Amino acid sequence: MTSTVSHVYPVIWQKDQVLLIDQNRLPAEYTLVEIKNSDDMALAIKTMIVRGAPAIGVAAAYGMYLGAREIETENRELFLTQLEKIAEKLRATRPTAVNLFWAIQRMLNTARRTLGPVEYLQEVLLETAKNINLEDLKTCQAIGDYGLEALPKTPEKLTILTHCNAGALATAGYGTALGVVRSAWREGRLARVFADETRPRLQGAKLTVWECVQDEIPITLITDNMAAHCMKQGLIHAVVVGADRIAANGDTANKIGTYSVAISAKAHNIPFFVAAPLSTIDFSLIDGNQIPIEERDPAEIYQIGKTLVTPEGVDFYNPAFDVTPANLITAIITEFGAVAPSELKQFEEKQAV
Repeated sequence: MTSTVSHVYPVIWQKDQVLLIDQNRLPAEYTLVEIKNSDDMALAIKTMIVRGAPAIGVAAAYGMYLGAREIETENRELFLTQLEKIAEKLRATRPTAVNLFWAIQRMLNTARRTLGPVEYLQEVLLETAKNINLEDLKTCQAIGDYGLEALPKTPEKLTILTHCNAGALATAGYGTALGVVRSAWREGRLARVFADETRPRLQGAKLTVWECVQDEIPITLITDNMAAHCMKQGLIHAVVVGADRIAANGDTANKIGTYSVAISAKAHNIPFFVAAPLSTIDFSLIDGNQIPIEERDPAEIYQIGKTLVTPEGVDFYNPAFDVTPANLITAIITEFGAVAPSELKQFEEKQAV
């Protein structure tokens, strides 16, 4: 067995502030950003200093506490009114990642249910944010182990393809898709990871590769349009990706390009898994057509770094996510087990907020 304890924690509570790994500077520079108020947290989420649906949820929970700490009143009702305004500010940062909304709602519900003076409510909110952080770490470890059971049984060690970054950097630590990878590596069942570079922001090239190098997990980087070729060559045994929002029927929103990978996997009879915590499932949505898709700055397309790569006069379309239909997904791996998309309903009652 190989040790796979990740020491990468993108969201850290320290004394009276939050420390975030600035993921925009990786892999060239490892920098921690100090977040001391809710405005700074909202900006950090919006500008993708912190990214990945579970990590965004953890960061938003701390953002709610930082905002609560800023409210100067001893009147409970006024406090709750002001807290809702902070929630609206944080909700507006990223529309697709449902963990953001789940964590904010949990913080609001906690405040509403807690009796006592405002100062006590603030203390309880901090403890709730810390609990969300710890719970996500344990959740990812459970996802990794359930994912290990779901992976195909082959006489040789597995090669797994992943898209974008769903690792420690995208969660409280360990990861969802990379949690499955880490568990497979720990048990000696993994030969190699293939990582799509993930245009246009290159999270696969910059973040997934960085994480695997830190943990000494063998990894090969490919461009997004090489995935089908690698499958045809027999280089891929399974695909494991994360998710930003999953509808009740199993349709899954993930980083743009995931849908194409799923189509290719289906064409080559390769199992396609989605790894995500239960908080990523939005049971209020019937199917993926209802998932809001964030569109981002076209600069992500027309330049790489500071280098322009297109001529003037062209139009741009830059959706950050696409939706993979449930019929292309072999199983969805949660902290409660791996099930077919059609069986997700059994987990709805476990999703307490």
